[in-house]
Amino acid sequence: MVTRLLVLLILACLAGCGDDEALTYSHPVSINFKVKSDDTTNDTVVARKNITTESGNPFAKFISESRLALGGGDPSRIVLSSAELLLGASTSSTTGLEQVFSGEVVLLFHLGTTNNSFIAGTIVDPTGSGPAQLTVTFDSNEMGPDDYARFLAADFQVVLRGPAAATFAAKGAQADLQVTLRFKSFK
Repeated sequence: MVTRLLVLLILACLAGCGDDEALTYSHPVSINFKVKSDDTTNDTVVARKNITTESGNPFAKFISESRLALGGGDPSRIVLSSAELLLGASTSSTTGLEQVFSGEVVLLFHLGTTNNSFIAGTIVDPTGSGPAQLTVTFDSNEMGPDDYARFLAADFQVVLRGPAAATFAAKGAQADLQVTLRFKSFK
């Protein structure tokens, strides 16, 4: 009898563990940045763009699909499952990410209304044209309720920031950078 009760308890626990399964996965959400040598300030390259500015607004589509999967409700949690950095084809006077950045490059989600930023991922000394994988760390559980509501409303900027490579500021270069994000939502 005790064994049977123990088996039932284990099965109930396993059934409850399914709550951690992702409901939806986003299609790639790509953000395209253009940075120029003369945009470098204090030896730092900073690019920022609203998440909603890309064609078709893929982040809003992801949120909509997540709500549909929940029958109209908001997901309780969203995580960033991957992020890649790529040097675009329209780049001039630069052939690799190492000619743009040197050191740790940080990807942030910045909520302008509250002025709070959340680290989405990092990469140290990216090289080549990419795609270079960032180490992702973003989990919406780190946000307070107001920030999370703004995040769900796509009321934030994607910010890419890192130390400029030694010659980037002086060489009259333009780098087309693309960050591709993939998200997961949970019920």
